[in-house]
Amino acid sequence: MAPVNKAVFITEPKAYPLKVESTPYPTAGDGEIVIKVAAAAFNPVDWFIQIMGKDLFDWLQYPFVGGNDMAGTVVEVGPNASKFKIGDRVLGLAGGFEARFGAFQHYATLNIKTVTPIPADLDFTEAAVVPLGLATAACALYQKDFLALDPPSLSPKPNGKTLLIWAGASSVGTNAIQLAVASGYEVYTTSSPKNFDYCKQLGAARVFDYHSPTITEDLIEAFKGKTCAGGVVVHRGSDKIVFEVVRKSEGDKFVACASPPGDIPEGIQAKMVFAGTLRDNEVGSLIFDKFLPEALSQKKYRCLPKPLIVGHGLEHVQAAFDQGKAGGVSAQKLVVTL
Repeated sequence: MAPVNKAVFITEPKAYPLKVESTPYPTAGDGEIVIKVAAAAFNPVDWFIQIMGKDLFDWLQYPFVGGNDMAGTVVEVGPNASKFKIGDRVLGLAGGFEARFGAFQHYATLNIKTVTPIPADLDFTEAAVVPLGLATAACALYQKDFLALDPPSLSPKPNGKTLLIWAGASSVGTNAIQLAVASGYEVYTTSSPKNFDYCKQLGAARVFDYHSPTITEDLIEAFKGKTCAGGVVVHRGSDKIVFEVVRKSEGDKFVACASPPGDIPEGIQAKMVFAGTLRDNEVGSLIFDKFLPEALSQKKYRCLPKPLIVGHGLEHVQAAFDQGKAGGVSAQKLVVTL
């Protein structure tokens, strides 16, 4: 007899509040596993889906179960997923927008292309903050039609190139800094002054105040004599500055954006990143199979931003959405335990 499953539903477009209801126990298809979710983390897309509904994604099906980031224990292994076994502790990125993939439920299906085993001493709450930020950063840095950087290594050697990452204390920025440093790049990033030390601990060589009225000029000056590897934009609206810095620097002229880019100046290429695309190319395996498991076990990759636990149980998911919408969470990521 299958375990009883419950999930958090958005019952119709823009419905408030969320509802906790029974839902079918998910199945593990080809290349999939089912996990008992122990912790789920939150991203802006989660509450934007509730606020905007089909105005954001017109193809959403309701009732909708969301959530991209999760960690837990494997309870079922589907065909061609034998690299995992029942009882394994894992973190994973949701496989899509079907109800069975959503993180905000007790049991969820995961596509093994974006699942990584985690060490016994890594808490599920810490592991859950990683998947979407990591996948977005990896797509930006390594996909051939994006920045196409050198792959990450546990023993990186400097390659003489400098990457600009805007918003280094964000979830995507946190992962992008760590990955770029593991790939041998010098990283320049931006944050508020209170997060300068945080960004430097991640490996950034220099951190600039993104509120400074002279930030554009400061970055252009900093890149003089450097070979630019391109740029990564996390927050909407900051792309204009990154475009200008990359355009006026020697080196690559590509900027990867985590939100839709604005007007792209002549001489610059820019595109928006979609995290799930790494399942369809070599980057998924590069990160989730070849790099991350060993990096986590050797403590060479940090699960950050730190989890900020909102509560225990599915009934706390709406509170997490509300807290996320209200803003003010810095260098932390909201998490609910289950």
